[in-house]
Amino acid sequence: MNVITGILIKYFYICKRQVWFISRELNPDEDHPYLEIGRLVEETFYKRESKGFNVGNMKIDIVRKGSESILIGEVKKSSRYEKPAIMQLAFYLLKLKESGIKSEGEILIPKERKRIKVILTEEIETELKNTIREIEKIIQQDKPLPKERIKFCTNCAYREFCWS
Repeated sequence: MNVITGILIKYFYICKRQVWFISRELNPDEDHPYLEIGRLVEETFYKRESKGFNVGNMKIDIVRKGSESILIGEVKKSSRYEKPAIMQLAFYLLKLKESGIKSEGEILIPKERKRIKVILTEEIETELKNTIREIEKIIQQDKPLPKERIKFCTNCAYREFCWS
């Protein structure tokens, strides 16, 4: 069975068809300009921070020590995908909580000079658990979900794959 990751959580809120592709390691166009911009933003900003931590099946962008907990940060190029980013970070907070680690989160959007505090509430935790069940159903299917034109298709790195 596939391991649920933060990326699968994020893409569940963007495009459920992509969840199936990612679960099969069908990668998007790595040279897609929007993916390159995202990598550049992640590399360029917050140079003084401790970055790029792999914890289990999580890749956490930034980790800071707080007074009573750790603060984990997720760097994003824009707030266009705010809900998916929040849920991805909440997933990391849930996994840390399940490991007995008290943590808080923050979405960092340097180009917009924006910070979004993320706290794992009961409502978000319930939604995440439902999302995980839905993702498990998607990745157990033999075929991807039917293609469906959504607002995110225009700039998607899977666009050629889906629509050609």
